[in-house]
Amino acid sequence: MKTALTIAGSDSSGGAGIQADIKTMTVHGVYAMSAVTALTAQNTVGVAAVMESSPEFLSSQLDCVFTDIFPDAVKIGMVSSAGLINVIADKLKQYGAKNIVLDPVMVATSGAKLISDEAVGTLTERLMPLADIITPNIPEAEVLTGITISSAADMEKAAREIFDKFGCAVLLKGGHSLNDANDYLFGADGGRWFAGRRIDNPNTHGTGCTLSSAIASNLALGCDIPEAVERAKRYLSGALSAMLDLGKGSGPMNHAYAVSNEFSDDRIFDAIHSK
Repeated sequence: MKTALTIAGSDSSGGAGIQADIKTMTVHGVYAMSAVTALTAQNTVGVAAVMESSPEFLSSQLDCVFTDIFPDAVKIGMVSSAGLINVIADKLKQYGAKNIVLDPVMVATSGAKLISDEAVGTLTERLMPLADIITPNIPEAEVLTGITISSAADMEKAAREIFDKFGCAVLLKGGHSLNDANDYLFGADGGRWFAGRRIDNPNTHGTGCTLSSAIASNLALGCDIPEAVERAKRYLSGALSAMLDLGKGSGPMNHAYAVSNEFSDDRIFDAIHSK
């Protein structure tokens, strides 16, 4: 069985962070492990509190995973401090981690910065050069390049610049009122657009986490980067199209929409108990 590790924060409401990652990896048939960078008290309405892991405790988590069940892929989500970023970079290099997917969570959809300038600098200097692929949204790509992105051509230019600077493939995600749901991948073999369909679902909590962990899952399964991206986008579209509606704010997707078995399907359960 293939394995994957998520290094990210915990979302108590289950829609994003390590909870979304573990659900996504499990649905893809990959054994999921986690190293928690922070605990959050949050729900679909917002974040109430955050308690960050210490660098020493994160280091211990990573040692325990890598020395026992070595991951076939690693997904890195939100890491808010330079100290934690340095630990992750050191451990990835120490253990020779492979198939590294970095979701550089720096800017909220609202435009608010989520990590300090120091942490952004450490992220770009230490982690991005280790990644096989990064998955920035448009505001994050603007931070990384200094380019104002207002067109498809701007997306292409920014992705190429990030690749040239850091040497990792870049999946620049559309949305944010630009280019619908189309994403642009640029890597060593050049650029490619991945068309997406806009799904009229206001419940989009955890989409970035889910997409990046789906890419990591597919890399763990042996896909190359373009195939991993294509499959991940299909999975994300399916999870959104399931139209799960939970909570009072922007709710989670149905990560298990494709799962149907005797334990998950009500019709099968009812049939068993009607005998």
